[in-house]
Amino acid sequence: MKTSEELDSIVALRMLAAHPDVAADPHARPPFVSREDAASAKRLAGEPDALAKQLAGLPIPPVLRIEHALDSARVRDGLAAYAREHGRPPAAVAVPGHGLYLLGETPHELWQLRQAAGGAAPDADPAERRPPAGRLRGCVAMVTGSAQGFGKGIAEALAREGAAVAVADLNVELGQAFAHELDNKHGEGTALFTPMNVTDSTSIDAGVQDCVRHFGGIDLFVSNAGVLRAGGLDEMDERAFNLVTDVNYKAYFLCARAVAPWMKRQHELNPHHFADIVQINSKSGLEGSKRNFAYAGSKFGAIGLTQSFALELVPWNIKVNAICPGNFFDGPLWADPENGLFVQYLRAGKVPGAKTLDDVRTFYMSKIPMNRGCTPEDVATAIFYLCDQRYETGQALPVTGGQVMLS
Repeated sequence: MKTSEELDSIVALRMLAAHPDVAADPHARPPFVSREDAASAKRLAGEPDALAKQLAGLPIPPVLRIEHALDSARVRDGLAAYAREHGRPPAAVAVPGHGLYLLGETPHELWQLRQAAGGAAPDADPAERRPPAGRLRGCVAMVTGSAQGFGKGIAEALAREGAAVAVADLNVELGQAFAHELDNKHGEGTALFTPMNVTDSTSIDAGVQDCVRHFGGIDLFVSNAGVLRAGGLDEMDERAFNLVTDVNYKAYFLCARAVAPWMKRQHELNPHHFADIVQINSKSGLEGSKRNFAYAGSKFGAIGLTQSFALELVPWNIKVNAICPGNFFDGPLWADPENGLFVQYLRAGKVPGAKTLDDVRTFYMSKIPMNRGCTPEDVATAIFYLCDQRYETGQALPVTGGQVMLS
């Protein structure tokens, strides 16, 4: 693993490469950045002419050579001069004796540069794989628990809007398959899969560092991973209660603690930069839930964390908000035939008189004024709003079809 200093150099270059007019355009974002440490890349860092020739097949400006990469003032001046001349950051920054940095305006462009720097031929027509100028273009996002369910739908929506997405999940098989799916849809390099156990701080730290190393930083962290175990006081055992608390409450703290230093560093390097932490909460975080106290309690507690984190991190332009979705009836949380909520609630007797899974579904659907369940698209739209809105932090935003209204 790279040292913190090496990771910091990647973040620094990305922030310093932000468009010089970023102060006038609050939505301008820096490029994606990676540092190439292969022997061939280190050799090319000392031979910028050879590097430029190797990258010649790509429609990008030439290479920028900078001495003393960790000298922020020198790097900033060099990048600003380059951007004024070419209208964009360089595709590569060669720092003899230090390293080779690649800068892509899209995740796919960064992937192309990696391929070219490694000696592979570029795509025949890179324009075909270039994502549209979405509202999250240039954003590095990480979504926990994103191999399936709400998380998967959220990650898909973020990628569709131009973000580079780190898929973080405990399920390696599903997570790798989904990251590959995102690459196929939106261009190679769009997604990174990183295995993550959100109850293990070492695993979280490694995943966050993997994202920073791969894309150059982290702008949006979606704390989505969650579990639910239903049952009343006479049914819930301590082990099940601890599991729900660890995943839904404690893990949110561990994740925020891991990602905040990188977001703070980005702001220190570029005071105009904003970052977001969004916790996917639940309508059960806004009102009690009968025979479901472990889940509701963990979600209530997470809103307290959200408000507290928001107050602590606001000096660094880090906004912290929660989204409280209604029921995603078609996702695995509810519909899993073995341990989904329809099954759990039927067994726990949460719905008086219910004899079938359809009875349970009908009961919960009848509570929603808009007469449908929540979808990942509904939640993604709320995330877009929270990212766009620069004057909102510490909020718990209901997305419940009118089932729960704030008072």
